[in-house]
Amino acid sequence: MAKTKNIFVCQECGYESAKWLGKCPACNGWSTFVEEITTSKKSSSLLDKEININPVVLKDIGTDEEQRILTGSKELDRVLGGGIVKGSLVLVGGDPGIGKSTLLLQICSHIGKSGHKILYVSGEESIKQIKMRADRLGVATDKLFILSETNIDLVEEVIMKETPDIVIMDSIQTVFKEEISSAPGSVSQVREATSTLMRISKGHNISIIIVGHVTKEGAIAGPKVLEHMVDTVLYFEGERHATYRILRAVKNRFGSTNEIGVFEMQDKGLIEVENPSELMLSGRPVNIPGSVVSCSMEGTRPLLVEVQALVSFTNFGMPRRTATGIDYNRVVMLMAVLEKRVGMQLISYDSYVNLAGGIKITEPALDLGVAAAIASSFKDKIIDPYMVVFGEVGLTGEIRGINMAEKRVAECAKMGFKSCVIPKANLKNIKKIDGINVYGVENINEALEIIIKN
Repeated sequence: MAKTKNIFVCQECGYESAKWLGKCPACNGWSTFVEEITTSKKSSSLLDKEININPVVLKDIGTDEEQRILTGSKELDRVLGGGIVKGSLVLVGGDPGIGKSTLLLQICSHIGKSGHKILYVSGEESIKQIKMRADRLGVATDKLFILSETNIDLVEEVIMKETPDIVIMDSIQTVFKEEISSAPGSVSQVREATSTLMRISKGHNISIIIVGHVTKEGAIAGPKVLEHMVDTVLYFEGERHATYRILRAVKNRFGSTNEIGVFEMQDKGLIEVENPSELMLSGRPVNIPGSVVSCSMEGTRPLLVEVQALVSFTNFGMPRRTATGIDYNRVVMLMAVLEKRVGMQLISYDSYVNLAGGIKITEPALDLGVAAAIASSFKDKIIDPYMVVFGEVGLTGEIRGINMAEKRVAECAKMGFKSCVIPKANLKNIKKIDGINVYGVENINEALEIIIKN
């Protein structure tokens, strides 16, 4: 006979407690506990059953390449590692209106034309709404089936009946399981629904893509175990009112977790951007202090970005420091290095640092670019618009080596830049490239003498 038990579950992290708590001891969230009813059924011991499970010898396991389904989007295939793996579970998260549903509906057209059957399950829109959006995006295929349903048990029955190759669940926070009394979107409902889809995916070799909502902090809503259950986690980045989007893999069991895909939002949907560096540098001001181009590596792709800085005198006792697109603490550290090692008195100046285009980068290779932009604005000196600078800056002012320097320099030459300032440790590995001069520097003073000419 089934037994019911009342428990309290944190809606932020999934921590369970026998009583209500004002503050979650796991995630330190306040007033996040909600009462839920769990049902447990007694099952006979496995010892009383005949088990037909046999382990497999390691040397007998094949290592053939996974079967993948191409989506028709080179950027999405790049992020996934070459396409959607058969039997995989993919989680796509992002802010509302950023383009998650649009991208997934767009790829249905190419997947359907390649002969694969797709089931698009929506818990947020009616079938007529999906049809209107598909017409706007130009999606037309006989292999795409639409289902508007929120009961995960009924969705499972339809999947077993139709046996599609790919299932798209939009979104996981809208579905529910009748045995659980909590509302859709709660920790228990999200966990059980994902567990059901994972069992279908692995048991029947069906690729399933789940759309997930995000919290105000930018993390996918629901328990953290949700990200551990799936094979791949993709995040859409960028402002919903901006023209472009960045798709980043933060977890991928079948590929790299450093790759990004760049898309531009147009009236006909998301369009791939094959040359992100050109997009990031479009509209860049020329002959204005505080602007410099730097290079970051996103997976195997070099990406040129414009680093902007504005340093202005303040009449207040506490100067303001602002960083957009780059770690704030990193900017404060670089300003301290400029004060101590270079002698710039920035204590009476407000400082604003921005990565143009709204992109977010945490790679330390942008340190030299940030320091150069701040120094350029402080001294009111213009940096050569055809120069690219990159390198990690240490606390003693040294310029440390970075990875893939040769690829970065080659990208700079391809984009038409004439000179490049890099760490001296990487200079020996750089081959001669026609049309670009490469300077190796050991410390911040030596770098600024080349970058900012008096």
